[in-house]
Amino acid sequence: MGKTRLIAETGAGQHGVAAATAAALMDMQCVVFMGIEDTQRQALNVYKMKLLGAEVIPVETGTGTLKDAVSEAMREWTSRIADTHYCLGSVMGPHPFPVIVRDFQAVISREIKEQILQRENKLPDIVTACVGGGSNAIGSFWHFIKDESVKLVGCEAAGKGVDTFETAATITTGRLGIFHGMKSYFCQDEYGQIAPVYSISAGLDYPGIGPEHAYLHDIGRAEYIPVTDEEAVCAFEYLSRTEGIIPAIESAHALSYAIKKAPELDKDKIIVVTISGRGDKDCSSVAKYRGENINE
Repeated sequence: MGKTRLIAETGAGQHGVAAATAAALMDMQCVVFMGIEDTQRQALNVYKMKLLGAEVIPVETGTGTLKDAVSEAMREWTSRIADTHYCLGSVMGPHPFPVIVRDFQAVISREIKEQILQRENKLPDIVTACVGGGSNAIGSFWHFIKDESVKLVGCEAAGKGVDTFETAATITTGRLGIFHGMKSYFCQDEYGQIAPVYSISAGLDYPGIGPEHAYLHDIGRAEYIPVTDEEAVCAFEYLSRTEGIIPAIESAHALSYAIKKAPELDKDKIIVVTISGRGDKDCSSVAKYRGENINE
């Protein structure tokens, strides 16, 4: 493509670290835009990006979170298209970004299907994943969409509750709109302006959802449920204590659903939960949520 410069936005920092890693490998300049709020709660990943040679730009406009990082990255990209490639981190934005990201993320469901058929000789009954913009979830769903026996469940960040203003549950509380170059569902105020959203998870506090998820919801192929901070933190702690796996707080939203759903199912039923990342980046936030300060 002839590009010498890579830019990206990031919330939890995972995509930013991946973009910085690729740029280091390809000897490219890398700039990552990250909401200033997220740089503070995801300090470990900020350090990793800088260690890999990327410039991390804290975005102070708006709420200083993911949506504002996306806006700044888009402004930067449109001003330097000649030498800059925008590596968008979710299935959102203008075409072809949702398709590009979906096709790369679809390796998740391809490998799930291959491995589950090899191990169990049947498809799972439920596939569940966390949803912010929705890249991890659409990747988990894609190769199962035509398998109608497989229930697809996306878990949104409800924050402090869908009956409060401190939530990021887009399908549950949002309505149709246009933002960041796409038509989808968005959290909006009474005047149609994009509303501030909140979640303990830096990777899920986006006020919209990828348009393909909106479509899957509209046709009834996938279900999207809200999961609160408290539910996600409890699931985060549960998996850590019972399996020795500290999941990303984003992933813990899907895990919470599985924990609640499993007792309702026969023992021969299969739930696949996508664990989208490690939780070392989230330990400080969860400790703070529980009233502890591990940085002292």
